[in-house]
Amino acid sequence: MYRLFIGNRNYSSWSLRPWVLMRALDIPFDVEQVVFADGSNWAAFRHFAPNGRVPCLHDGGRVVWDSLAITEYLAERHDGVWPEEADARAWARCVASEMHSGFGALRNGCSMSCGQRVALHAIDESLAADVRRIDEIWSEGPQRFGGPWLAGSAFGAADAFYAPVAFRVQTYGLPLSQPAAAYAEGLLAHPAMAEWYRAALAEPWRDGAHEREIAHAGTVTADYRAG
Repeated sequence: MYRLFIGNRNYSSWSLRPWVLMRALDIPFDVEQVVFADGSNWAAFRHFAPNGRVPCLHDGGRVVWDSLAITEYLAERHDGVWPEEADARAWARCVASEMHSGFGALRNGCSMSCGQRVALHAIDESLAADVRRIDEIWSEGPQRFGGPWLAGSAFGAADAFYAPVAFRVQTYGLPLSQPAAAYAEGLLAHPAMAEWYRAALAEPWRDGAHEREIAHAGTVTADYRAG
């Protein structure tokens, strides 16, 4: 049985990616949640992950870290991670890799918090450019490959990599065109995403660094988290 180490569901966008992919594809796994503490978690997380970060997948004695590496590891062992059709598969890999390595303004300016709603102080040009590119991807994929998911009729790795962005759209009210907004709504409604969201709201923990980032970005208008 796989064992997936994840961080706080409310904040950990990287953890969400392999978790939602495995849940959506009905790949059996156990979860071990490690809660963020103020300051660096590197030393505390090193006992299960060589890079001192989440997510990390254990498969027996094999350790696989980094969300993209975990995805490719799963793709070697399970159908459905990437599309079968070559054009869709190439496009899905490209947009997943683009998400993995890019969108720095979105990451830095809109830290993930599933349970809060935030009115941004401002959307600067760097953030606006990231949102426009997200809009392009979310509009192009379903139109090009038939939808309702990014690369066709089945939820796959590309959708998992953009799942944290759907929560950011919900939290910060990021502006999207109608096709992109429809995709975001469908992603948030996926049963695995709904399961993650419920668990995130139920978490009692607060991480100071994440809370400060969110407060710096805008005004918190609602907080649906327990406690």
